[in-house]
Amino acid sequence: MKEFEVVEVATQAFTDQKPGTSGLRKKVQVFQQAHYLENFVQSFLNVLQKNDPQLIVVGGDGRYLNLEAIQKIIAIAVANDVPQLLIARDGILSTPAASHWIRKYQADAGIILSASHNPAGEQGDFGIKFNGANGAPAPESLTSEVFEESKSLSSYKIAKLDNLDLTSDKDFVLNNTRVAIRDGVEDYVLYMADLFNFTQLDQGFKSNKISLLFDAMNAVTGPYAHRLFVDALGAPASALLNAEAKVDFGGGHPDPNLVHAADLVAAMNADDAPVVGAASDGDGDRNLILGKQQFVSPSDSLAVLLEHHRLLPQFEEGILGVARSMPTSTAVDRVAASLGIDCYETPTGWKFFGNLLDDKRIQLCGEESFGTGSDHVREKDGLWAVLAWLTIVNALNKPVAQIMLEHWQRFGRSYYCRYDFEGIENAAADQLMSELTAGVTTFKDQSFGNYIIQSADVFEYEDPVDGSVSKNQGIRIFFTDGSRVVYRLSGTGTQGATLRVYLEQYQSPEGDLLGDAREVTTTLAQAAVEIAKVSTLTGRTEPDVIT
Repeated sequence: MKEFEVVEVATQAFTDQKPGTSGLRKKVQVFQQAHYLENFVQSFLNVLQKNDPQLIVVGGDGRYLNLEAIQKIIAIAVANDVPQLLIARDGILSTPAASHWIRKYQADAGIILSASHNPAGEQGDFGIKFNGANGAPAPESLTSEVFEESKSLSSYKIAKLDNLDLTSDKDFVLNNTRVAIRDGVEDYVLYMADLFNFTQLDQGFKSNKISLLFDAMNAVTGPYAHRLFVDALGAPASALLNAEAKVDFGGGHPDPNLVHAADLVAAMNADDAPVVGAASDGDGDRNLILGKQQFVSPSDSLAVLLEHHRLLPQFEEGILGVARSMPTSTAVDRVAASLGIDCYETPTGWKFFGNLLDDKRIQLCGEESFGTGSDHVREKDGLWAVLAWLTIVNALNKPVAQIMLEHWQRFGRSYYCRYDFEGIENAAADQLMSELTAGVTTFKDQSFGNYIIQSADVFEYEDPVDGSVSKNQGIRIFFTDGSRVVYRLSGTGTQGATLRVYLEQYQSPEGDLLGDAREVTTTLAQAAVEIAKVSTLTGRTEPDVIT
């Protein structure tokens, strides 16, 4: 063992290191400021070391700055005498794979380097988030403590190390720290083989009962998808699009929706489209599901997975409960009611599902922002969702469009859209939300077009497990016809504010179930924009993205 010098570096505290719903996300240039990344990591270790951590998992989505950040984290951890580090080979570790590693190896925490679905590259975004010992994103209590620590930090410790070789599995002993470099892909693929029947899926591909077109968006799931779908399940290499992981994600926007996965959408609308189309995002936790000429909204995807959950080996014995984020449509609520199981409504942010999963109140959960997951990890998991859909399609031997129609004929359909107004000036966004908040007590019985407001509230969540209360989680407007509008400011952007307006219009099984969601919700959108005075307060007349 070679001893490396440890130095204590004087620094100035930064005032902008408050983590959002998924960690600290900033432009690359912000993280490249002298001491910026080091300060944030040291602040986390100062908080974490109060509980004497023994093992920390480190990896990321491979975006620009990923490897440089990992080398710095190793040097800071060594200087702070962290006993063990488990580092992903080549720095590549999807967010769900990180959660699996934390749980499998009983780590005390994880440091995940990712800005998720945000663009990458030298001019793009970077991020750091922390996960707890259960594999879930750190709770607000911990991230708030880290933020308070960062505001008063005056120095950090760092070891004078040469960069470690992360290209192959090996072990190092650096001062008082043992560092293990391991393949972050293989463990995950083996875990999926435990959860799904790979033999049946392999036979499905061979018999052409199922076929796949998966878009990795030049992000972290590229190597995972190749080993999973091609090597393990026998899908042809042509089943993969954009499967080479690149530091700039190929210059694209790795957000798996109808706008940013346009090539995949076009291919799935063709006459010779495969049975299932899918995509995942920058760090592998989100998913887009398509059938031939059929988009499956994330809200509907969660509902269908619950409806057919017994076809998944993981849930053969049933499910006790399910959860959705508040803006997610109520489609899954109707399925849960038919099954007689609990359905929880939580704030946006995967960390809110963690307590419910750990307490075994739920086994399945999802959110409208293309996130689906289960109790196998404590993160949403894009590839797991794709495997779940392939399993259901293979078992039912029906096209996705037919599965969706039969679901709506049984439960009715929530026509659903989300309008994103991006890069709004923070002051204007805050004023809009303040005026909406003030209006919730006076909105009742007001008319906007054909819509009459029945009730309105500011969503507040009391965790049924630990009793913690999360306030101001969005504004809900309920109309007399059963429609609903939700307003939130997103916590995942890096510039300005993003106003998200969620539209849900319910159609009973007896009505038109095959309409276009954007067209059906157009008049509801007009009412929503008028209620919030979007044009007046922000100057915006059209959303930047509709999903």
